[in-house]
Amino acid sequence: MSDSVTYALTDGVATITLNRPEAMNALDTPTKVLLRDIVLAAAEDDSVRVVVLTGTGRAFCVGQDLKEHIGLLEANDQDALWSTVPDHFAPIARTLAEMPKPVVAAVNGVAAGAGASMAFACDFRVVADTAGFNLAFTGIALSCDTGISWTLPRLIGHAKALELLYFPRTVPADEALALGLATSVVPADGFASAVGELAAKLAAGPTVAYGAVRQSLGYSATHTLAESLVFEAGKMQLTGDTEDHRNAVASFVAKQKPAFTGR
Repeated sequence: MSDSVTYALTDGVATITLNRPEAMNALDTPTKVLLRDIVLAAAEDDSVRVVVLTGTGRAFCVGQDLKEHIGLLEANDQDALWSTVPDHFAPIARTLAEMPKPVVAAVNGVAAGAGASMAFACDFRVVADTAGFNLAFTGIALSCDTGISWTLPRLIGHAKALELLYFPRTVPADEALALGLATSVVPADGFASAVGELAAKLAAGPTVAYGAVRQSLGYSATHTLAESLVFEAGKMQLTGDTEDHRNAVASFVAKQKPAFTGR
């Protein structure tokens, strides 16, 4: 089995690592298939309470592997060229954005193209101060994918999203923080500990409630207030039936700090 994506689960934290440092974690077809399947498996695993997506080497992910892409263009393999969007990129983005548990992008280096899109589908983007984002699609005369048309304007607004997509450039970490692309920026030498601290905090929290909140926000973005109120009611019932809710209420009454199990 390819090791272009690795997976580790420790204390409820599932770490998914893109592992093609020599290619700046570019996404060739085997890597996309493996990443999609691992992300889906983490989403469905009840023992996973938070997912961390990161990369090895000096890049988070530079998006589509252009060497492979050029080969497919030269072979005029239209099916392989464009089926990758619905078959790989779309399910990766949707699962990252909609799974019922928190997701952290640990942006260790440059995130470009679909790499940036994947980071924007996560709840948090912890960014090393040496990293940056490049929305590279139009630079190679392509439209955008991996959900960025949905996530980016919600993070920074329609006008700024258009600007960055029309005129790709590397947005450094400090500017990314000011724009809202990054949740936090940390020194590169403290990056791993900062990610670990956030992941541990999320893994110790009320997982079902976190999932319900992120799904409620996603739902409300494309539905009316009336529809969103109905959706919220369902999520309140779901979370109200959890052990975490009952234990948290009892702890509150007893003036104790609750311990959440994620159930």
